[in-house]
Amino acid sequence: MRRYRITGREHPTVVLEDAEDPVPGHGELRVDLRAASLNYRDLIVAQRFSDVVPLSDGAGVVSAIGSGVEGFAVGDRVVIGFMPSWVEGEFTQVKKASSLGGPGVDGVLAERIVVPAAGVVRLPDALSFEAASTLPCAGVTAWSALFERRPVQPGETVLLLGTGGVSIFALQLAKLAGARVIITSSSDAKLERARALGADHGINYTARPDWEEEVLALTGGIGADLAVDVAGPATLSMTLRATRFGGRISLMGVLTGFGGEVDTAAILEKRITLQGIYVGPVATLRALVATGIAPVIDRVFPFEAADEAYQALRAAGHVGKLVVKIGD
Repeated sequence: MRRYRITGREHPTVVLEDAEDPVPGHGELRVDLRAASLNYRDLIVAQRFSDVVPLSDGAGVVSAIGSGVEGFAVGDRVVIGFMPSWVEGEFTQVKKASSLGGPGVDGVLAERIVVPAAGVVRLPDALSFEAASTLPCAGVTAWSALFERRPVQPGETVLLLGTGGVSIFALQLAKLAGARVIITSSSDAKLERARALGADHGINYTARPDWEEEVLALTGGIGADLAVDVAGPATLSMTLRATRFGGRISLMGVLTGFGGEVDTAAILEKRITLQGIYVGPVATLRALVATGIAPVIDRVFPFEAADEAYQALRAAGHVGKLVVKIGD
């Protein structure tokens, strides 16, 4: 089989190589991958690690079954969980260590992969491999941001930052839940696409650097009930200002780094619940597949052009997801 491997940290690249076909062990399945999608995490992995098969999100066809596996057959169409060992329940370090496409765990930018049978979800016939491949990280993260612990309610206002994969999934899911959505972007064209997907209001943060004031104006001075911050320290203090007293913020943002000054007084004085999000279990992926959501795919690249997909991800000109097609 063929697979890509990350080489070098100073100038990270992905190199196509040949490898032996993996053989499933006890409790495992071999999946012939048909599509994989990219996430911002993949850029971080490429900068920090080497000698690993990248990408966490993939879908394909079961081609071999290990001993002790029941309920699956060769030919089943499946999508693989971001952390195949986190099937359900509380998050733990052991479950986190199973994250695909990261340090020590090969990912899905390959023609075949072996994974635990409990870590995959069957696909309905109507869901393409390309669409399914966008769900495990960005889709599940958006679901967790909206519905974990305190689910968003009909009529509530949700604030979303940017128009990348997580934010677009959150837009679609928030509208399914009956929420009002305010979304930000540096591009009027991207905001128009977001409105076409159901966004109620769009704010261009380049034209309006104090975008949090616009959020307050749109909510009668109250603020959003729930904010999904994908950017991190550079925006969190503004997000806090844009969130109502007693509101919630789901934070998974690393686009602006991991460290920085945060207005902790606003968290205390407004009694805001700040929740860290790191994807979610296979059970959430199963629930997401069942919604029938139609993922927004910006562009699909052939397997041989995986490096172009990385370049497009770095350029950040896309709305929704970038996908690599693998096999037939």
